[in-house]
Amino acid sequence: MSAAPVTWVLLRGLSRESGHWGEFPHLLRQEIESQQPGARLLLLDLPGNGVLHAQASPIHVSAMVEACRAELALRGITGPVHLLAMSLGTMVVSDWVERYPQEIGGAVLINSSLRPFGFFYRRLRPLNFFTLLLLSLTRFSTRQREARVLDLTTRLLPRPEEVLDNWVDLQRQRRTGLRNTIRQLLAAMLYRASRGRPAAPVLLLCSKRDGLVDWRCSQAISRAWGAPLRLHTKAGHDLPLDDPPWVARAVGDWLRARAMQGVPAGSLR
Repeated sequence: MSAAPVTWVLLRGLSRESGHWGEFPHLLRQEIESQQPGARLLLLDLPGNGVLHAQASPIHVSAMVEACRAELALRGITGPVHLLAMSLGTMVVSDWVERYPQEIGGAVLINSSLRPFGFFYRRLRPLNFFTLLLLSLTRFSTRQREARVLDLTTRLLPRPEEVLDNWVDLQRQRRTGLRNTIRQLLAAMLYRASRGRPAAPVLLLCSKRDGLVDWRCSQAISRAWGAPLRLHTKAGHDLPLDDPPWVARAVGDWLRARAMQGVPAGSLR
C-alpha cells in the first residue's frame, strides 16, 4: 500500500491571513513535488484572521495550536504533517512541535522571533511594531494603512501596487480588528519557546533586511537547536512575498538533503 500524500500546513503572522501568501504556495508545491509526490498544501488562518476574522484571537499561543489541530481533525488529516510558518506563525509551530512532536514530520520557520533567543529589542523591533499598532488606531484609509505595512515588511517587490490592491481587497472582505491584533501581539509577547532541540527536523530561513525582527534571532535559534539556517541578504520581513522562488528552493534543497541522508519524506527523522 502506498503512503498517503504528505500534507503541508502554512501559517502566516500577526494580523495576516492565508490570502497574503501570494504566489508562494504554487511555487512551493512545484518545488516539493519531486521529493513528496502528491503533496497537498493547506493554508490555515489563525483565529481572528482571514476566514476566522469574526472569532476572538487567543491570548496564548498554545490555544492557537489547539485551534489548528482541531481544524486538521475536522478535515480528517492524520499522520505527521509538515509545517511552514512566518512571524507569529513560527511560535505556533514551535509550541506544536514541542508538545506534539509525533504529529510533525518537519517544520520551516521564517523570520522567527522566539523568546528566550535574543534580546527583546532584537526579537521585536519596538518602534516598527508600535507603528503597526498605531496604524490600527488611526483614521487613515485602508489603502494608506496597508501601504505602510507593505513598506515595513517588504523590500524587493517588482509590482508593489498589484500586491497592495490585493491586500486592500482582503482587508475590506475580512479585516483583522484592533482587538484581535492586540490579542495576537499579547500572545506573541507571552510565548516562551523551549531551549531544547526539537524532536522534529527544523529549517530556519531569515532576511537580513527584516525591519521587524533581527535576523540574529534565527541565528541564535539555529545554534541552540542545531538546525540549518539560510539567510537572504536583501529581502524584508515578508520573505515569501519578497522572494518566493528563493524560499521554495530553500525548502526543496532541505528536503533533498534529508532524502540523501535516508530520511523518508513524511517521517519524523
